[in-house]
Amino acid sequence: MEMRLLIHAPRGRDATVVQTVLRTQGLVTHVCESPADLLKCMEEGAAAAIVTEEALPELLEGRRLLHWLAAQAPWSDFPFVVLASRRQGRRAAGDFQSLHSLGNLILLERPLNAETLASAAEAAVRARKRQYAGRQHLDELGRIRSELERLNAGLEQRIEARTRELASANDRLMKEIAERERAQAQLTQSQKMEAIGRLTGGIAHDFNNLLHVINMNLELVSLYAKDEKVKPVVERAKSAARRGSRLTGQLLSFARSQSLMPKLTHVNELLLGMKDLLEISAGSLVEVELDLCDEPAAVVLDPSQMEMAILNLAVNSRDAMPDGGKLTIRTSTTRSHGDDEGVPQGDYVVIVVADTGAGIPPQLLTKVFDPFFTTKPVGQGTGLGLSQVYGFTRQSGGVARVRSEVGKGTTVEMLFPATAAASHEEAAPAHSPAVPGMDRSCHILVVEDDPDVRRVIVECLSLIGYQVTEAGNGTEGLEAVASAKPDLLLVDYAMPDMTGAEMIARARELVGDVPVILATGYADMAAVERLAGKPRILRKPFDIAALGDAVNQAFDTARDKALVAGGD
Repeated sequence: MEMRLLIHAPRGRDATVVQTVLRTQGLVTHVCESPADLLKCMEEGAAAAIVTEEALPELLEGRRLLHWLAAQAPWSDFPFVVLASRRQGRRAAGDFQSLHSLGNLILLERPLNAETLASAAEAAVRARKRQYAGRQHLDELGRIRSELERLNAGLEQRIEARTRELASANDRLMKEIAERERAQAQLTQSQKMEAIGRLTGGIAHDFNNLLHVINMNLELVSLYAKDEKVKPVVERAKSAARRGSRLTGQLLSFARSQSLMPKLTHVNELLLGMKDLLEISAGSLVEVELDLCDEPAAVVLDPSQMEMAILNLAVNSRDAMPDGGKLTIRTSTTRSHGDDEGVPQGDYVVIVVADTGAGIPPQLLTKVFDPFFTTKPVGQGTGLGLSQVYGFTRQSGGVARVRSEVGKGTTVEMLFPATAAASHEEAAPAHSPAVPGMDRSCHILVVEDDPDVRRVIVECLSLIGYQVTEAGNGTEGLEAVASAKPDLLLVDYAMPDMTGAEMIARARELVGDVPVILATGYADMAAVERLAGKPRILRKPFDIAALGDAVNQAFDTARDKALVAGGD
């Protein structure tokens, strides 16, 4: 339909002649009888219209055709072939205006031959075909544009979704990096503290042995010296040795190598018993407040080391508040579900020591538990207070941590595994009847790897009146036990070939349940606890009186067991 030629020649036989000529050229034609019929066919679709000049006035009347031409699509320029009559002279201006209003116009003057008409009609058809091709091209461009817009919209959605995914992945990655950095920092700090602890423990152990030799030799000097002027000199030296012993105790506590004597301890009762001492230690300018929880706060730890830790914190707080302030000690109980950093799952007793002092700068917080680290002037602090707190807490199975803000004070928090108050209550031992002391001729085997320490212990025991054999390590000690069963073993814990606990276990396999004293500055108390018939612990450095009392008590205990066995 779009390729047909419309013919409107209302007068005579013009329409029939034009149709006949065009059909011989193979063109599709349609004769329109009226202007309305022509406009209707043009709206339905056609290649071109062939009209006679005399039909134009009626065709253009009402401007309906002109409106249709003005409303054509951008690709369309509808062609007209107008058959004009030959005239003498120029056409009137109105006629030119009418012809010009048709736009795409081929004007043929009559009479004309068939070839001219056919050629003009074919030219109009070819022009219209090019317009249809343009329309198809535009339609294709429109479809491509629509498809591109659709694809672009989908691409934007995918880009937006992918961007959200990447942003979410980036957030997760940054969180993982931050968490890894925190874990790495915690591991580095733990490794650093562990390395410092091993170094500190080794130094403190050797230093403790030196103090032990010094202290016992001072006692021997005091016993042998006849001049009364020597005794105060010895006493001053022994006082200095005791201060050194306290320092090594703090070092060993930091290294978690202190020989702890854990037992059931009610924290609230311990703190109430310390209140007067805390107030004296804190000074008159510092207000001391105890905020103790109502529920039982029972733990298993060494109460003397706990007291030392609290006192160390109190002294630190006092030094941080030279113009006065408030020291608050709080207790509470809590349960960890394992999500708190560094705190395993379980029930805990929490002890918080908080002051209103100057606070600690952030860059120093990671160093406060290091031994010998102090911000105090030279001569006013050893830097061992907080390290003792750290080591004691860790050795007791707990966690120590510190928070501080400059100008607002410092808070130290210690968490210890809670225990049921009744589960570790120790039954009071039945009072044993007095028994005669054992004969001073009893044989004691001293096993100690440090020759100076061994020599002074042997000399002191000999001075008291015992027969003494000595061995320099666990292997030599076991040989001495096998060759001549001693009445009592006095064994050092830390020896190069085997520990004191291992040597005691093997000795009992050889000679049975022989009385034992474990003399040590530090020991693995878990290994000691596993020994059958727990040995008596004698902490270094000790004096002659403590040594004699420990030996007497060990023999008395052995005598009691022998009496009970005989009664059975």
